[in-house]
Amino acid sequence: MRILANRKTRHLFCRMGLLVALFTALSAAFALAGQHPGAPLAAAAVPCMGILLLADLYLYFCGQEKILEQAVAQIQGYLAGNADARLACEEEGELYRLFHEVNSLAAILNAHAENEGAARIFLKDTLSNISHQLKTPLAALNIYNGILQEEARDLPAIREFADRSEQELDRMETLVQNLLKIARLDSGTILLEKAGENLGELMACVQRRFAYRAGQEQKQLILRGEDAVTLACDRTWMMEAVGNLVKNAFDHTKPGDTIQIGWKAFASTVQITVQDNGSGIHPEDLPHIFKRFYRSKFSQDTQGVGLGLPLTKAIVEAHGGTIQVQSEPGRGAAFTLRFWIPTKL
Repeated sequence: MRILANRKTRHLFCRMGLLVALFTALSAAFALAGQHPGAPLAAAAVPCMGILLLADLYLYFCGQEKILEQAVAQIQGYLAGNADARLACEEEGELYRLFHEVNSLAAILNAHAENEGAARIFLKDTLSNISHQLKTPLAALNIYNGILQEEARDLPAIREFADRSEQELDRMETLVQNLLKIARLDSGTILLEKAGENLGELMACVQRRFAYRAGQEQKQLILRGEDAVTLACDRTWMMEAVGNLVKNAFDHTKPGDTIQIGWKAFASTVQITVQDNGSGIHPEDLPHIFKRFYRSKFSQDTQGVGLGLPLTKAIVEAHGGTIQVQSEPGRGAAFTLRFWIPTKL
């Protein structure tokens, strides 16, 4: 029987067998003795045997509980990051067989983690090389296109061609940068440098970034929020996320429209909202707008490539937050970012 494979379990059953045998023998002696002077002593021994039996069982299960507590401590240590934590499984028996399988599982997980880490490093290096290889020809093309624009001042047709070429080069550069950013987020090679950031100051930086465009397109970019609200975030990436939403709002509004960036702290969350009163989002598009390269058949935007919103979603989720959108065609759209406050969970 496998249950008897463990030494401690075998010893328990042997001790219980001996106690039962002694109990039976004393009971038989008591029955045969009748009124013998030694009968009261034999009768007193019967409950003593029962107490010994219970005490032995109690000590056995205390030992088992200690073994399980040690196992739980090792598992918690492994979950906390100690990859070398293992369960003691030198004994025989089903419990130690289970411990051995847990140790095997931990070894497999460690191997997978090492392989994944190596793959991430390889992907990070590959992305860096791709970025370098793409930036160099793009920079050269921008220089050549600038020279062409200068030489074509008096040639309207060529000048128009050069201006369109510049727009496409800018679009290509944006596409490459967004692809690399999403790939880096997916691969987990980015370590977010979180710090307590004042949202008022952070959103003011976003506003300054789009101030020129707002003036050129005759649109208003308004900030609404409390000065004291802070958020633990990576400043660069959070500005990227909010900036993508603001850019999206500019792309889908017309002269005279308004774009608002608002923020507010609640009991357990910090909320950032980017809202506009532009063309809005068609109901059929709402379930798909965060998909990469998704292009709406209802959208009038011919410049976008469908990466801004997916990138924003990836950044928000990397910060442990959520993003939601509410919109109606012709009434604008409102994107809401929510981040938990760890100290208040």
